Amino acid sequence: MTYFIDRRPNAKHKSAVNRQRFLERYRKHIKRSVEEAVNRRSITDMERGEKVSIPTKDISEPVFQHGPGGARQIVSPGNKEFLEGDKIRRPSGQGGGDGAGEGGASNKGEGDDEFAFTLSREEFLEFVFDGLELPHLQRKPLKSLEEIKMVRAGLARDGVPSRISITRSMREAYARRIAMRAPIKRALKEAQEALAAEERKDPVLRNPARIVELKAEIERLEKRIEAVPFIDTYDLRYHQLAAQPQPSSQAVMFCVMDVSGSMTQNHKDIAKRFFLLLYLFLEKHYEKVELVFVRHHTAAREVNEEEFFYSRETGGTIVSSALNLVNNIIDKRYPAGQWNLYVAQASDGDNWDDDSNICRDLLVKKLMPQLQYYAYVEITPHEHQSLWHEYETVAEQFSERFAMRQIVDAGDIYPVFRELFKRRLSQEQ
Repeated sequence: MTYFIDRRPNAKHKSAVNRQRFLERYRKHIKRSVEEAVNRRSITDMERGEKVSIPTKDISEPVFQHGPGGARQIVSPGNKEFLEGDKIRRPSGQGGGDGAGEGGASNKGEGDDEFAFTLSREEFLEFVFDGLELPHLQRKPLKSLEEIKMVRAGLARDGVPSRISITRSMREAYARRIAMRAPIKRALKEAQEALAAEERKDPVLRNPARIVELKAEIERLEKRIEAVPFIDTYDLRYHQLAAQPQPSSQAVMFCVMDVSGSMTQNHKDIAKRFFLLLYLFLEKHYEKVELVFVRHHTAAREVNEEEFFYSRETGGTIVSSALNLVNNIIDKRYPAGQWNLYVAQASDGDNWDDDSNICRDLLVKKLMPQLQYYAYVEITPHEHQSLWHEYETVAEQFSERFAMRQIVDAGDIYPVFRELFKRRLSQEQ
């Protein structure tokens, strides 16, 4: 059996292997603490690490103890409460005994606080986004500009030293040595046999000159065999790489946020936290996902990341302006045949009276046939308005690719986010 031992040094004498085992063993407890941390964080500190706590009773190790049976005599130094023959009552409660974890004050007993430790940024985000993915992500067919992957394409006599094939080079060298030595070895064997035959003759019939000639020939042939190099430049073989076009899994996420006057500052903060979670999720798990930020009130604009999260622009509400802009951007820059298209929209549900029907038609006729997934979150504690009801019609028609959820307060952000982007068992490849 082969054993692999990780002897890589760890910073400050810490054991990375033991830390990973600990995180995996208490994953459920850590994940619960991480969810609570996400709900209480502000926009600006969403991606830093986190100090989490685990109840001490949950990390206790099993131990062997003596059973209650048998007669034992115990001497307790410093005992002032009991005399010989007194029965000692078993301590009540759990954890550290009397006074530990109780609601009221106590003059005796000890206890332990919860075990606390700090997760790094990477560890924190790993727990935040565990089990999430972009739904229905597909590899698109080959197009003119596609993802290129370098693959091995056989062997060649020329190449860089880093790509040398040692096994093939040694095989070529061995074959060359056999081929070059074979005729010399045959000649050597013949000379050795002739010398042996000459030396076996009667001394009277033996030819001394012939013996000297054969010995010289044998020495010459042995030197020729030794002169054959172990490996030659001719033997070297190198792995060749060729550019092979690959189906592309590139994707683009459109982040659409309502910034109209009906969106209060609290609503906007919730929407920003939702989109910040989405931004961190895509940044951590996907290399080829582009982000397009769209803000809208009566008019929609494509903006950069800074303006999307921090601009103070406001106005009336026409949601169809944002959907039209998304459709135009797709037509110009992101053909559906080459890109996986996603849209995440956040709004309070308020819209111009006659515009909700237009939004429904835009989704059904233009956007949804091209999109992989559309996620709509409505941030409101009140009854749904016309936009939600029109979107329900779209959800019925595109049930697997259109999802809509309601967020009432900040505590709903993370559960809703996980529900929208949870890993599907029937994920298309």
